[in-house]
Amino acid sequence: MANSITNLFGIKYPIIQAGMIWNSGWKLASAASNAGALGLIGAGSMYPDVLREHIQKCKMATDNPFGVNVPMLYPNIEEIMDIIVEEKVSIVFTSAGNPKTWTAWLKERGITVVHVVSSVKFALKAQEAGVDAVVAEGFEAGGHNGRDETTTLTLIPMVREHLHIPLIAAGGIATGSAMLAVMVLGADAVQVGSRFVASEESSAHEAFKQVVVEAKEGDTQLTLKELAPVRLIKNKFYNELQELYKKGTTVEELKTHLGRARAKRGMFEGDLDDGELEIGQISGLIHDIKPAAQIVEDMINEFKQAQQQASQPLY
Repeated sequence: MANSITNLFGIKYPIIQAGMIWNSGWKLASAASNAGALGLIGAGSMYPDVLREHIQKCKMATDNPFGVNVPMLYPNIEEIMDIIVEEKVSIVFTSAGNPKTWTAWLKERGITVVHVVSSVKFALKAQEAGVDAVVAEGFEAGGHNGRDETTTLTLIPMVREHLHIPLIAAGGIATGSAMLAVMVLGADAVQVGSRFVASEESSAHEAFKQVVVEAKEGDTQLTLKELAPVRLIKNKFYNELQELYKKGTTVEELKTHLGRARAKRGMFEGDLDDGELEIGQISGLIHDIKPAAQIVEDMINEFKQAQQQASQPLY
């Protein structure tokens, strides 16, 4: 399945395992890379010394390419970037910030740079900043999301129309048929998050994984747009937020109620009531917990089956 993305990263399949906070440690990243995808370590939930440990363990667990996802709002961003260079990580995905800030610096050091966006406007800014590829993430995605609520099937062709560099689709993709759909619309690869949350190698708490596989249509909602839009499973914490909205809450009240480490409590520690449970709408199609390698294999098999079905006359 060679194309511009597999050639760019040196991988077998055009699948990227998203670098999600509290979910994407070295075990998941190495397992995804060993399966022929591109595994990403999620630096957003790691102190610098923890990230270094995960990179080193990932290098020991796989000979295949892997990368690190870095939210640029990270308070220790300079130290994080220095560690990435020192540990000779060759691929970095940046998000939640201006791509101009770090792209040139990383590329000068021989690192392939990809930036995550949620709109055509920011895709063009990333291209102008010199990134090697763009991830365009639709409204369906879990975790922090775009404010415009543009869906993946709308966003991908609009971004493709303006972009001349490789394009990776994200948001609502957990099956081979969805992978084929977005590639027909112009994507060169897919980034998959929620499906890998429910993997054996994910560092998420088992209780959170179980909630994901039990989720149904309508069980997630985008909220906290006044701070940073995030898609959550509806739980006690989410319901408390809605009560605040009903009474006419302020940004300061939202910040106070959110507090600190909500995502860690929910996804990593398994507090299903008071934790922040970030997952995508596609969780309604995720019914089991599998090894990462099985997830990749299933997606490729489904992709090929969908290709064959699509080649048959519909009428």
